[in-house]
This record gives sequence, structure tokens and C-alpha cells, in this order.
Amino acid sequence: MSTISTPGPRLSARGLVKRFGATTALAGVDLDVAPGESVAVMGPSGSGKSTLLHCLAGILVPDAGTVALSGRGLHDLDERERSLVRRRQYGFVFQFGQLLAELPAIENVALAPMLLGTSRREATELAGRWLASLGLAGMEGRRPGELSGGQAQRVAVARALITGPEVVFADEPTGALDQATGHEVMRVLTETTRLAGASLVVVTHDAGVAAWCGRRVEVRDGRVVADERRVPQGSAR
Repeated sequence: MSTISTPGPRLSARGLVKRFGATTALAGVDLDVAPGESVAVMGPSGSGKSTLLHCLAGILVPDAGTVALSGRGLHDLDERERSLVRRRQYGFVFQFGQLLAELPAIENVALAPMLLGTSRREATELAGRWLASLGLAGMEGRRPGELSGGQAQRVAVARALITGPEVVFADEPTGALDQATGHEVMRVLTETTRLAGASLVVVTHDAGVAAWCGRRVEVRDGRVVADERRVPQGSAR
């Protein structure tokens, strides 16, 4: 009798503990993120949600516990190896984009594959295709200061996805935008990560942002206190 095997989690955390002096930011967090899944991590300021993201992304090393990406222990790696994981297998979208102000949009996007050894010509061509797919054709030469907030975040989404990451992390990606623009950015972010086959982890305090994800995890006092799946906004019902 044959059995059907199910794929393991793409990203897995077990028993994460992180302290900053006398403050415990994470107090034993377990979390699995499946391939292609979109997860919103919610909680009030100081709940530990951003610390959790930073540990999952290999930016912070937990005091206890493990993080594995596709079964590979992240914190068994040295800092150089973790940096390569962040460049090759992770993508990032931040609240304020963190684009390089002196570079035009196409170079902001092309820089990621160039850092991995892709030729400038090939990286620029790929960046142009990504920008066009996100509705930014004709804006390739504009610098971040010449773009609207929503346009700049689309550039950040293109930069996050151009290297074909396994997981995209978004830290309050709509925090600097008005509601309508924020909803449009979340639509683009969730659609493009899904089509690219990437998992998405969004840290937010906004229930409207979380509604775009298929799962909501609530963190309080460094612990997961709720974990529910739902039909994300914008999906066919």
C-alpha cells in the first residue's frame, strides 16, 4: 500500500527564546510556514513580533531554539553563510522601502542579482521585466524621491522577488502609506509572492493588512497566543 508524503514546512522555528537584557522578547515560540503560504504575524508594540521576524530571517541569533529553512538549520551557519541565505533565499520589504536614494528604480532592483554574480546586462533586463510586471514600465529611470509611496513599495517588492527567494519577509510594508495605497501594495505583494511560489511572512499591527494573508498568528508577551487560517482578501470565494 503506497502512502502519500506531504512536504515539510519551508520555514520552521522551535522553542525560540530571545532576551535583551532583563527583557524577554521571545519566550519559546514554535512556528511552521508552508511552501507558498502567506502568514501575518500580529501583535501590539513590544509583543515580540519584529524580534520573531528577525530571528526567522537570520538577522538575530536566538538565545535558545532553532530555525530551519527547508530543513537546514539556519543558526548552525556562520554569519557569512547566513548572509548568503539572506541574499539568495530570502527577500525583504520594509516599511520605508529602504531603497538607495541615489539609484534609479531599475538599478535598485538589479543590484540584488548583481551581488550574487549576475552580469549587469542580464540583471538590468530582468529588473526591467519585474518592474513592468508590477505596473512600473516607463519609470525605470526614476529615483525613489521621484516615485509615490506606493510606486516605491512596488520597486521594493520587485527587489525582494527578483532573486527567486523561498521566503519573503515584509515588516509593516504599508505603515508609511495611506489605506487605499496600502491595500494596493498588499494585493501586489500577496499576488506576486504566490505566483513566484514564495512563502510570505508579514509583520503588522493592522488587521486590514493581515486580511490579505491566508493565516494570522498573534504574538503577545513573546508567545504565540492565536493561530488561525482564513480565506485571504482578494481570493475567489
